[in-house]
Amino acid sequence: MAVAAEARGAPDGVAERPQVQVVPLRGLPIVALVLIGVIVAIARDERWGLVFCHVVGGGLWTGIDLFVGFVVGPIVGRMSIPARVEFSTKFMPKMVLIIPTIVTMTLAAGFQLARQDGFLDTSHPNHAWVVASMCVVGVMAVIALAYLEPASIAVLFELRKPQPDGEVIATLMRRFMYTAGITGAMQVATLVIMTRLVS
Repeated sequence: MAVAAEARGAPDGVAERPQVQVVPLRGLPIVALVLIGVIVAIARDERWGLVFCHVVGGGLWTGIDLFVGFVVGPIVGRMSIPARVEFSTKFMPKMVLIIPTIVTMTLAAGFQLARQDGFLDTSHPNHAWVVASMCVVGVMAVIALAYLEPASIAVLFELRKPQPDGEVIATLMRRFMYTAGITGAMQVATLVIMTRLVS
């Protein structure tokens, strides 16, 4: 029965699954607190708050990209389709909230720090490094918000169907993992640039 269900792309017992939330409502207060913290730090031009937001956000973004791309991705790739569906049900709603939050947190605080330190001034000796960083991070942000986020939402909408197509979910998850791996590799370039700036 399970083999037949996997072959046609819908896992056995899918009708008994609880409805999948596209946006986990319990996580929204945490997202709101984080974004309010970033806004307050920017509004007060608070150095410590901006550094905290940038370092924590950047660390989480880098860690998640590397972990998902190089650890979770290969594991999910070896799972059966029903197992991938079950994993996606738990994993993807969290990514819908986490990705845009940490991207916004990192970029907003980072831009303010660059402004405070005068890195945006073309005469600054580190200006070229900042421009390089903005290019790399800009590409990663576009990938995260324009590709990974829609992929997460597409998986969740597929999971909400009475008979989700396991093959569609597997394909979307594979793309998600590969893209996270690519951005993880780009994060290494960001780490090189950031350590160069602070040294």
